[in-house]
Amino acid sequence: MKRTATAHWSGTLKEGKGELTTPSGILNNSNYSFKTRFEEGVSGTNPEELLAAAHAGCFTMAVGAALTQKGITGIDLHTEAAVSMEGLKITGVHLTISGSVAGISQDEFSAITKDAEKNCLISQALSIPITSEAKLG
Repeated sequence: MKRTATAHWSGTLKEGKGELTTPSGILNNSNYSFKTRFEEGVSGTNPEELLAAAHAGCFTMAVGAALTQKGITGIDLHTEAAVSMEGLKITGVHLTISGSVAGISQDEFSAITKDAEKNCLISQALSIPITSEAKLG
C-alpha cells in the first residue's frame, strides 16, 4: 500500500503560497504558506498541523483497535495531538485522549493508550519524544 499527497509552491518563502492535495479530495488545493505556518489567525494549514491530525487519527484508531480486540464495544474516543516546536525543530508530540468506554478500568485504559503511544504507525515513524495521557469519563 502507498499513500500520496502533492504540494505546489509559488513565490518566495515569506511571500509565497502553496496548495496541498490528496487523492481522496479531503485536501484539494488547500492553502498553506509561511504565514499559515508561523503566524496566528491566518486561514490555511501547515505541515505541523497536518502531522498533529495524522498522529491523533492513528493513535485513536490504535486505541480503538486494542479495545475492540478485548471484545469491548460502545467505544467513543476523542484525541488532541499537540506538536511542540522550538525554532524550526519539532521537539515532541503530546496526545491527550478521553472517552467513554464501558467495561474497562482507568488503569486498563491507560495501559492501552501507552501501548498505542509507542506503537501506532505515526509514532513509529517519528524520532521525537511522544507522551500521552488518558481520561475515562
